[in-house]
Amino acid sequence: MKKTIMIKKRYEFKKLFSKGKFFYANFINMYVMKNNRDYNRLAIAVSKKQGKAVYRNRFKRLIKENYREIEKKLNFGYNILFIINKGKMAEYKQITYYNIKEDMVKLFKNSGILNEENIN
Repeated sequence: MKKTIMIKKRYEFKKLFSKGKFFYANFINMYVMKNNRDYNRLAIAVSKKQGKAVYRNRFKRLIKENYREIEKKLNFGYNILFIINKGKMAEYKQITYYNIKEDMVKLFKNSGILNEENIN
């Protein structure tokens, strides 16, 4: 099983926020930027203002699991940052695995990262 490469450095997060292209969906937002490598890197940002640790970690787990399944259908060479919509964290109990998956597919299609040949 291939491990997802995560972005952890503060300066990389700042670069993604400032120079990345922004896309939004119902529950999550996404910043994307080319990284000139032959693999994608993932970052997830959840503010402490978004709720208690249990809910923030649940959200991160949902993002990671959905990304892991969709990753093989993506074009390579991008840094990807996911954040939750500020108003939606209050509805954390209604955010399901399938809501996140639907939003991620929508975001990847809008950004042009989803490889149309590998959809099935």
